[in-house]
Amino acid sequence: MKKSKSKVSVFTYMLKLIEQLKIAEKYGTVETYIATMRSLKQFNRGDDLLFTELNNERLLMYEAYLLKRGLQKSTSSFYMRVLRAVYNRAVDDGIVEHKNIFKRIYVGIDKTIKRSVSQDYIKKIKSLDLKQDYMLNFSRDMFMFSFYTRGMSFVDIAYLKKSDLSNEMLTYRRRKTGQLLSIRVEACMKEIIDRYWNEDSSYLFPIIKEQNRARINYKSTLHTINLKLKIISDMVNSPIPLSMYVARHSWASIAKNKNIPISIISESMGHSSEYTTQIYLASLNSSVIDNANKIIISDI
Repeated sequence: MKKSKSKVSVFTYMLKLIEQLKIAEKYGTVETYIATMRSLKQFNRGDDLLFTELNNERLLMYEAYLLKRGLQKSTSSFYMRVLRAVYNRAVDDGIVEHKNIFKRIYVGIDKTIKRSVSQDYIKKIKSLDLKQDYMLNFSRDMFMFSFYTRGMSFVDIAYLKKSDLSNEMLTYRRRKTGQLLSIRVEACMKEIIDRYWNEDSSYLFPIIKEQNRARINYKSTLHTINLKLKIISDMVNSPIPLSMYVARHSWASIAKNKNIPISIISESMGHSSEYTTQIYLASLNSSVIDNANKIIISDI
């Protein structure tokens, strides 16, 4: 017997989506869904919540609850964006009729936080002599490799395999979006790849060492790298704490400053318009993008 729409639980539906995301190996999204569901459950005192009860008034109360607990507006917005995505999926699945329940709810992204450094700082990071400290050197290399590869995210770097490298091209599928990207391998990239080449591993870099613990390996290494990048921040007197995410933003910022056309790299890549940026990148001839990337990294 088909379950009545009025009896469909938000939490039950989110658990179903989480299982689907796990099958698709979208573990980052899984974590955001779990965090949002946990927060919403706390607000609702652990009680079940039906889609018919999810309305604008309740969302306004939830938003006020989050802010009263001392959360930043950007964090509240993060939870609301996840809930909106879940609600839209439920609408598509015919579970609930679409209503504008997110009116007056803040779902924006704070763009005031600077997350990039200038070309001069990238040069300083590159020129550091870190050979005496393996993890510092490795962390710097991963930061630079991300920058060289148009801001490749660390999760994609971690899962790169030797089979992704062919005829001086690096081809991989973004784990976040599933988009297939190709990057021409420049000398600076090859130098880093060669430094960590291990004949006994199928991966390009020594990040995932146990296949059944791949997610744990990746997250643990990312945590260590970001800690080491904070040390490097002090070494170069960076105006902001460095992280792997900064490499992505820095490439986008430097590309903009070099007047790379918006059709190749949008102003807000990695921010609220990352999806649009990926559409631009996907629709262009890869050689055009590679030439733009060469312009950027040739000055580093």
